[in-house]
Amino acid sequence: MRIAAALAALLLLTTACAAPEPAGSASPEASPAAGPVRGVVTEHQRQFLGIPYAAKPVRWQAPQPAEPWTETRDATKPGSLCPQEGTEYAKTSSTNEDCLFLNVTAPNTGEDKPVLVWIHGDGVVGGGSMFDPAALVRTGDVVVVTVNYRLGVFGAFGYPGLTGSGTFGLQDQQAALRWVRDNIEAFGGDPGNVTLFGESYGAQSVSAHLLAPASAGLFHKAVMQSPMTLLDMPAGALMPGLEAGPWLAWRSTEEVTGVGTAMAAQFGCADPATAVDCLRALPPEQLFPLMRVFQAVAYGNEVLPDAPDAGYEQGKFHQVPVLLGMTRDEHRAFVGLFYELAGQPVTAEQYPQLLRAAFGDKAEQIAAEYPLSRFPSPGVAWADVLTDRLWASGTDRLANLISARNPLYTYEFADREAPSYLPFPDTFPTGAYHAAEVPYLFRDAGFEQDSTPPQKELSEKMIRYWTGFARTGVPAGDGLPEWPRRATQTLAPGPDGIRPADFARDHRLDFWATLR
Repeated sequence: MRIAAALAALLLLTTACAAPEPAGSASPEASPAAGPVRGVVTEHQRQFLGIPYAAKPVRWQAPQPAEPWTETRDATKPGSLCPQEGTEYAKTSSTNEDCLFLNVTAPNTGEDKPVLVWIHGDGVVGGGSMFDPAALVRTGDVVVVTVNYRLGVFGAFGYPGLTGSGTFGLQDQQAALRWVRDNIEAFGGDPGNVTLFGESYGAQSVSAHLLAPASAGLFHKAVMQSPMTLLDMPAGALMPGLEAGPWLAWRSTEEVTGVGTAMAAQFGCADPATAVDCLRALPPEQLFPLMRVFQAVAYGNEVLPDAPDAGYEQGKFHQVPVLLGMTRDEHRAFVGLFYELAGQPVTAEQYPQLLRAAFGDKAEQIAAEYPLSRFPSPGVAWADVLTDRLWASGTDRLANLISARNPLYTYEFADREAPSYLPFPDTFPTGAYHAAEVPYLFRDAGFEQDSTPPQKELSEKMIRYWTGFARTGVPAGDGLPEWPRRATQTLAPGPDGIRPADFARDHRLDFWATLR
């Protein structure tokens, strides 16, 4: 339970195309196969919010198609967020299970545009409407779809005999991708050129779709920003005293259903014959204490048959171009929030103890490779150890497996002065922390206010790289530095900020390889 709590701090018919528009004009209406919608038009884009891509879901059942409509549907406001309880960093809340909506943002004119489908992260909070794709659409001339899907216990609950255990949120995303395939042409998008992209838990979902048999053909390129796909969890890695685990963000179906049995009993639903119906009868808010217990995606089932390491090692992933990367200082977010902010800062005395608890008899070698004298504080030292051991090693392993079969481009976001939107202590240098790059793609008012001109320029270049990749499968654009395949590209502000990185050297991958 504490693992998930830590992770949460950091989501049929032939398409009827809209009638061609005169140059320079835009219609607030579109006519997808599902039914006509009326959205909002601005100078650069048309936006259609709160479109149902599936019917109101039955709790812990696979999503079903939404009923088509004939009267023009208002699409000027987002649909309800999926059930969630606000946190100290995201004051969102909802108890409405009728939440399977998506949002389409498209250029004012044109057709056959590349389509990007965003799967948000943030664990057990958030929704598609919380990300503004205006800069992506304006700069890249693409269509962007953002998606709500069931979160936490509503998306990943499991119980013995319950079909789909641990995968309901993943199935929601598949339903959204099918909707895009069948409807996006009406918004000017090309259903044959869809890029699935996400960050953190969203990237975890993308990595699952690369393995999921039913996701085949629903997208044609993939972007994974800081995925946890092949990350294990040493003791104390996420927060003080947390025990070790084999995976940071996966669970076997057997484990998920076992936890479900135990949790059902605690809620007075112990009878296996009636337990699921008993839990379904509870109001959503009564299940909120379980949100973080059921957060990891389950494998070993019909939706996701293989364990992630086995699936990638055996080449059982879809053959599409992939853009994969991480931030330079991933784990400072976790140490900053769950050690420093929590009032348990890492001390010089604790540092060797943490290394010993996490790495056993290899602790002294690691301490010699990462001596406190090299770092501004013991907390930063501990964070950098885990950035290299977990994130860099896991990302490099995933990159090597994918590149054996698929075109692959890798990056490292390295703006160590990136604006911070999390409540880090002022005394803790956050660097290029986990999720720091997201506002550079989804530019909100906070980024516009807090970023410097060089950071805004980096944002523009990143957007052009991402949308160029969506268009052709290669992150490239006029005037952008070349990005060779399988050569890690550093993304940072300044005239020399975009350049090849020596990823293995910077993260001491050779050293960590000797400790395996």
